[in-house]
Amino acid sequence: MKITEVRVRLVQNKDDRLKAFCSMTVDHEFVIRDIKVIEGLGGYFVAMPSRKMSDHCEKCGCKNHLRAKYCNNCGHPLQEDRAKQDPKGKVKLHADIAHPINLECRKRIQREVVAAFKEEVEKSKLPGYRPLDMDMDDDDVPDIIR
Repeated sequence: MKITEVRVRLVQNKDDRLKAFCSMTVDHEFVIRDIKVIEGLGGYFVAMPSRKMSDHCEKCGCKNHLRAKYCNNCGHPLQEDRAKQDPKGKVKLHADIAHPINLECRKRIQREVVAAFKEEVEKSKLPGYRPLDMDMDDDDVPDIIR
């Protein structure tokens, strides 16, 4: 796998640990969006895209995230301890949508995404800086996909 492009959109809230959202292209063929650059105690790290875990209301069957106390549809009270715990006892509230399978791949993604983030931070200091548009225009979509 070769990371062929990383696009970075800096987050403006300077007090927050979340510093940027990124998209990463693999082998000029596959894009992973919503990769986050987060400032931790040991420096920057990459968080892969994830979704909130959910379950269904016992009464109406509506889908609700695991922290919800009441059903979004019928208002029925939901049980408190619906979230599963990992072997260490930590509650699992999010599931990765895409993630590396091994440590070498994780390190490569981390290294390249953080380097692109730092490069974008330097560009943002220049006069006339314009943030990168993360969304593709129709003109950018290859004909084979249309």
